[in-house]
Amino acid sequence: MINDQLLSQVVVIDIQDKLVDVMPKSEIKKVIDASSVLIQAAKILEVPCFYTEQYPKGLGSTVKKLKTLLLNPAIEKKAFSCLDESKFKSALVKSRPQIILCGLETHICILQTALALKAAGKEVFVLEDATLSRSSLHHQNAIARLRLEGIVVTNIESVIFEWLRAAEGDHFKIIAKLIKS
Repeated sequence: MINDQLLSQVVVIDIQDKLVDVMPKSEIKKVIDASSVLIQAAKILEVPCFYTEQYPKGLGSTVKKLKTLLLNPAIEKKAFSCLDESKFKSALVKSRPQIILCGLETHICILQTALALKAAGKEVFVLEDATLSRSSLHHQNAIARLRLEGIVVTNIESVIFEWLRAAEGDHFKIIAKLIKS
């Protein structure tokens, strides 16, 4: 369970123009929309949010809809596991052990990052509704493997409502409108 937004941080992995172009069209919009809601809720609740770009010279930059919401510059990488990049390691907030992952592709960068973070002692949460692979078989295989490896597979609404904890207050009202839209 996500105990508190003060323990969480969000990592958006490689939702870049050229990767988005090769994803199943019916699914990628849902992933981008879910990631957008997550980023906005994180911002409202002051949960740090980082994003990576896999070889941006070749794969382009993060899609505009998300990039406009993200405050920090992208962490460029060539390694599949984000943890293999020193800039990523130094960006993580050490006092926040719960790391929520969304992005592309589930069976490559999400999987390798989640397993490396777990091995480093972090509590890792992968958002099934905000991750995707080119092949649905690869996505489902990665989700099953993540569960077997002890990674928590969840969804954006569960995370957000665990952060909120109660249906009250200004944050709840703002975020509830975000989720409904």
